Amino acid sequence: MNRAWQAQSLLLGYPDATLLNNVSLLSEVASTLDAAVGAPLHRFLQHARAAEPIRLAEDYVATFDQRKRCCLYLTYYAYGDTRKRGMALLRLKQAYAADGLLLGDEELSDHLSVVLEYAAAVPAKGRALLLEHRAGIELLRLALRDMRSPWADVLESVSATLPPLRSPAEVAKLAAQGPPEERVGTYR
Repeated sequence: MNRAWQAQSLLLGYPDATLLNNVSLLSEVASTLDAAVGAPLHRFLQHARAAEPIRLAEDYVATFDQRKRCCLYLTYYAYGDTRKRGMALLRLKQAYAADGLLLGDEELSDHLSVVLEYAAAVPAKGRALLLEHRAGIELLRLALRDMRSPWADVLESVSATLPPLRSPAEVAKLAAQGPPEERVGTYR
């Protein structure tokens, strides 16, 4: 899964010139993967090749930066914008550092592309993190599929590297409730 997670990580990052210059290499990697994992990556890569770079970048921003349903920050699904999320981000950053991976300030530690890159470098621990956020990943996959986003194929590939959800009701509950909100100054 290392190659799959690394390729998925790159494809879920902002589609800059570096990514677009590596589409052929990523296509070669996708060809080495099982069909359930590689075929969706090929579909996305075909889209990336055909799209104008500026349009691909605009679609990325419109999809991931302007829609809460399509949030790439995994702890958002469990914690919303609460203090608990800050602690979860810190725990992730510390886990990466303990394994020798120093995270810069360009991206938060819970961004799916960062978690996938970690999984590619430290498979057992990275897989555990992906499984911990499996319901959020599935919610993101469904949101992208519903809006017919080309990135739905990348999430389809990610899901194919993980076991099916044990409780699909967990995704439905997460979707219905939405992310938690901070309740500062209120008593229960």
